[in-house]
Amino acid sequence: MKHIYMDYAATTPMLPEVAEAMQPYFSRKYGNPSSIHSMGQESRDAVEQARSQVAALIACRPENVVFTGGGTESDNQAIKGVCLAGRGKRNHIITTAIEHHAVLNTCNYMKGLGFDVTVAPVDSCGMVDPDDIKKAITAKTLLVSVMHANNEVGAIQPIEQIGNITGQAGVYFHVDAVQTAGHLPIDVDSMGIDLLSVSAHKLYGPKGVGMLYVREGTRIAPLLHGGEQENERRAGTENVPGIAGFGKAAEIALAGMGEEAGRLTKYRDRLIDSVMGKVADVYLNGHRTSRLPNNTNFSFDFIEGEAILMYLDAEGICASTGSACSSTSSEPSHVLLALGIPVERARGSVRFSLGRWTSGEDVDKVVEALPRIVEKLRAMSPLVKEKCGWINYL
Repeated sequence: MKHIYMDYAATTPMLPEVAEAMQPYFSRKYGNPSSIHSMGQESRDAVEQARSQVAALIACRPENVVFTGGGTESDNQAIKGVCLAGRGKRNHIITTAIEHHAVLNTCNYMKGLGFDVTVAPVDSCGMVDPDDIKKAITAKTLLVSVMHANNEVGAIQPIEQIGNITGQAGVYFHVDAVQTAGHLPIDVDSMGIDLLSVSAHKLYGPKGVGMLYVREGTRIAPLLHGGEQENERRAGTENVPGIAGFGKAAEIALAGMGEEAGRLTKYRDRLIDSVMGKVADVYLNGHRTSRLPNNTNFSFDFIEGEAILMYLDAEGICASTGSACSSTSSEPSHVLLALGIPVERARGSVRFSLGRWTSGEDVDKVVEALPRIVEKLRAMSPLVKEKCGWINYL
């Protein structure tokens, strides 16, 4: 059975060119990049080349790139690092209701250390109102953290507008760009970003490596204490193979970003239009157009999203109900609830995220299978449709 992978938002397959770039640093070129001998400097050169490649992806200077163990670590370092370095005069953080748990749980942790946290709402499309951020800023505000685009519903946020607000207020601005780096253009200067998180495995690179952009002059404490690696911002011997792969993935993503975004947008819209036209009582979650090129998220009334996933999987189609980091939770998505979606409808959500190897035939297969699966599950549901509506007889 051919597998149709539509869970690229959870992780992407590594490109062959990336694996090739990594291979020498596993065995032949194994020197420690902190060593001064030739083998060590060979590894150092690979790290610095990757630093330049990753910097080009977000239009920043290489010296402002800090390599980390992934997006979660980058989010943690941005929030904890800025707050610990700046605590005292300012102790207020602003974030939004739809952030990844790497941001929300870190902000909750900072509450335990005496910080105040304001969680800004979003509208029914998952969009943050910049005015809500502006109104929330006080003389005590140290940091604003808003994701570039949501990982579940794909809503792209008005980052440049928010960056203008934080810049005028003299407040640090952190952006989680895990879903957008390599997929949407990013210019940290024009967008007013002070800190930005990226993960390699979301752009066809290896797992276990990421980066944090730190604007020059930003006061930030390290999460890890030890050696002087990464300009004393992240102690520990660098993951040279992973970093080399990250650099190659960033280079490839930057070169093909526009063409790929156009291709995926076409397939995304085709999937949305077909599902909305063929299935009754279905809802598109997130903004119709201001969304990631590869993201679709539907809610189906009267059935569970997990049941849909199991039937899809039986037909070789891989999708998800939302964030991969929360896939074992029985609770409905906090993102969908923040959009005002009822709990019952939120439980019936499915996310299809497209990628480099998605074809038109793949989209057609999903469009063929999904209505049939929904109809089958609704026929087994205890909810029975009558003229007066759906009534639960349990």
